[in-house]
Amino acid sequence: MSDPVASPWNNGHSTPFVELDRADWAALAPTTRLPLRETEIVQLRGLGEPLDLNEVTDVYLPLSRLLNLYAAGARQLHRATSDFLGERAQRTPFVIGVAGSVAVGKSTIGRLLRELLARWEDTPRVELVTTDGFLLPNAELTRRGLMDRKGFPESYDRRALLRFVAAVKSGAAEVRSPFYSHLSYDIVPDAQIVVRQPDILIVEGLNVLQPPGPGHGLAVSDLFDFTVYVDARTQDIARWYEERFLKLQRGAFSNPKSYFHRYASLTEAAARSRAREIWTEINEPNLLRNIRPTRSRATLVLRKDPNHSVSKVLLRKV
Repeated sequence: MSDPVASPWNNGHSTPFVELDRADWAALAPTTRLPLRETEIVQLRGLGEPLDLNEVTDVYLPLSRLLNLYAAGARQLHRATSDFLGERAQRTPFVIGVAGSVAVGKSTIGRLLRELLARWEDTPRVELVTTDGFLLPNAELTRRGLMDRKGFPESYDRRALLRFVAAVKSGAAEVRSPFYSHLSYDIVPDAQIVVRQPDILIVEGLNVLQPPGPGHGLAVSDLFDFTVYVDARTQDIARWYEERFLKLQRGAFSNPKSYFHRYASLTEAAARSRAREIWTEINEPNLLRNIRPTRSRATLVLRKDPNHSVSKVLLRKV
């Protein structure tokens, strides 16, 4: 399947975004020093993602500078509001949401932004949490008949995610979230991630830009200060997913403890066929019905070319 990505809006109407080519975007922060070494970048990139120094320098370094400016502006506004109300200003975290399809590279971007933002002097404490930890346990998904819809909005404990982000954003001293194992493909009982008053919290996941559901007055997206949507053509993401599946089949799936160990002995042809089935039956419908419709709600859209490199940046007009 091919789909146009020339603009998130293909209806001829004016867009709320300013669109920048990669070269123009890179030129916005020409004096910002890259704080990461090439070896660190290699450790951050995901399977099949050709992340390199040029990509980080051209795309993510300017983004980290922009996010730093937004975070500073949010702190100033918070202090001014506290002064206006006659209250003692309490520093609260700047919260960033990163959304996009399976296999589009959002996890790598989340890790990269965590490292870049932690290098700024005024935001040394940066935490990254993925929404995988708020998936319902497999037993509960099975009970509800949702195992084949894992990753769809209804497969998450959205109230728990909302409470978690609200507590962090309110300045709570310590907030805990469940831990998800990609090896067992399930929530790990009695394991938790602890977040302690970060300067910045990055929340990465498929559906973090979802609006409130029916009967709900608030969604986790309402608590974000800045949001990023990672975009690409459906056919490119499908190919990236298939390539990643093959790499996992040769690697992580070979572990007998892996939930997907049953795929380890497949031939390459059979593995490709199974990857396409999973994409067509689960991941593509979720992308088209739930994830991509939230793209227009983002503060910034990163548009990727077939080789995984970002070619354009769309920034919401202020």
